[in-house]
Amino acid sequence: MLAQSMEPLARELLPGGRRAGAEWTAGSVAGEPGTRLSVHLHGAKAGIWKDFSENTGGDALDLVAACMTGSSLPDAYRWACSYLGLTADTDVTVHRAEIKKRAEQAEKEQTEKEQANRASARKVWLGAQDNIMGTPVMAYLLARGIDLTSLNHVPGALRFAPEHYCSEIEAPLPAMLAAITDLDGRIIALHQTWLGQHGGQWTKAHLECPKKVRGRFSGGCIRLRKGVAGTPLNKITGSETVAIGEGIETCLSVALACPELRILAAVSLSNLGAVRLPDAARNVLILADRDDAPAAKKGLQKAIDLHMQAGRDVRVAKPPKGKDFNDAIR
Repeated sequence: MLAQSMEPLARELLPGGRRAGAEWTAGSVAGEPGTRLSVHLHGAKAGIWKDFSENTGGDALDLVAACMTGSSLPDAYRWACSYLGLTADTDVTVHRAEIKKRAEQAEKEQTEKEQANRASARKVWLGAQDNIMGTPVMAYLLARGIDLTSLNHVPGALRFAPEHYCSEIEAPLPAMLAAITDLDGRIIALHQTWLGQHGGQWTKAHLECPKKVRGRFSGGCIRLRKGVAGTPLNKITGSETVAIGEGIETCLSVALACPELRILAAVSLSNLGAVRLPDAARNVLILADRDDAPAAKKGLQKAIDLHMQAGRDVRVAKPPKGKDFNDAIR
């Protein structure tokens, strides 16, 4: 019964977490933001969780125990009964059906919300300026050491919005927009980088969060370079190598150095191994940051494992200096 209502339960137990595809992620059982702990929300694995930093996990009741009762299962059982509204007089069969109905309604509402977010992301991106030559986007990237004019064409996934609303300041700002697409090329989310002029140079805007994603992007990517093949992603051949990095800037830095590569930006470390590729894709080059933090190492290893489980040969490239490849070219 806990597993049937896993999403509201996850929100209750791990309030600082967030939904990432079919999972709820958090920093630890303390419930702070992060990606080291993940919980399956739906299907046969609903309620199954793992804390990758502590190598602990279990089912839904184990999660209640870890989060609420100091790992005491008897206390977790009593807490769960109270949470589910179970008493000695409860008709469990009827109650289970009610919980399932509420869970299905919550899933329907979440799906509708995601569809609305995708429609909004597509509308905003399509309404932005598709030619970024001579815009603040080009100036911002050039200040980062990225001269897109040296490539044979500018990535079509990038656009410029002169006045893009920023909720942090409740006002519009110039922004670099990037389309996050699924395997079929449909826009599923929008990557936003707000820009500002500081000292006569275009940089990221001075905001607490100058970069945000609108919509759920798990499994999607920003297609920055088709490589020497020049074909759509779904036309890839087994001999081709797909390079996948996290951020736009680090991936574009590699594109300048290795224009023959097909390059995708996964947006986040947690999505690095989740990017959906065609079955024909056999060779993956992960563009990793030089980050020795335990969480970063575990995230990288998880990405490697996921691609290898899909039957792909995986190599990892790290910058010769600096944290990422953009540091290296600068």
